[in-house]
Amino acid sequence: MQWTLEQLRQFVAAAEAGSFSAAARRLGRAQSAVSTSVGLLEADLGVELFDRSRRNATLTAAGAVMLQEARELLRQAGSLEQRALSFAAGREAQLSIALDEGLPYLVADQLLKELAERYPALELTQLNGTATEVADYVEQGRASLAFHFDRGDPGSVFAHRHLGNVAQGIFVAQAHPLAALPEVGRNDLARHRQLLMQMDGVDQVVLSPTVWRADSSYNIAAMAANGVGWAILPLNIGEYEGFSSALVSVRCTDLFLPMLSVRTLWLQGGTLSETEQWLQQRMGQLLRAG
Repeated sequence: MQWTLEQLRQFVAAAEAGSFSAAARRLGRAQSAVSTSVGLLEADLGVELFDRSRRNATLTAAGAVMLQEARELLRQAGSLEQRALSFAAGREAQLSIALDEGLPYLVADQLLKELAERYPALELTQLNGTATEVADYVEQGRASLAFHFDRGDPGSVFAHRHLGNVAQGIFVAQAHPLAALPEVGRNDLARHRQLLMQMDGVDQVVLSPTVWRADSSYNIAAMAANGVGWAILPLNIGEYEGFSSALVSVRCTDLFLPMLSVRTLWLQGGTLSETEQWLQQRMGQLLRAG
């Protein structure tokens, strides 16, 4: 078979326009050229695509089926062309990034949506995990770039850049004794179990003699929602729709909660691609806007 993409385009145009003359006007071609092109396509395929017994040619049953196939082939050809143009412009074909599970999900969702729109030819792998895990993904070569909460010095293997901040709050279950107080102090918090992130080598605010630890902010939020204890959490997690009906924020006047710093990590000595530079810049803008 020697049919061409141009023949398929003219076939689809004729089917969608309702006649060869209308398709010719749309394509800026002579009607005879469109009619001949479709005729050659039919001859090459061995299938009658149009019924020409009436004034305006109409699709045959086989033609209606072949129309769907033609549209899909043209879509794939367009995708191939876009990818080729993207690669010719020096953009990478594939990218793997790692995202801290605790990052504001609305920010992450918007970032990925815009990434898809800006780089439609890109093949993306997204890895999620705790702050420690996403750094490990970069060190292991599974991701070239990570976005996570700053948990201290990442080590000499990484280059890093601050992008923005996320506010924190103290959260407890609605039925927890602390929830009934108009405001709490350090002594009040010390009387109840504290839920903490498991982070080796990082100084944390420990106020209670009884502490439970987990390596996931969402696991900590779930324990707090079940009344196990109180926790300091990023506001986006404490107010997440899955926990918002079970958790309440308590006010503590004598405990200062600094903003959580969000940063990006990549391997020391590495050069960021255009896409990675855009991701860094846009993530910072979204964090500041939020």
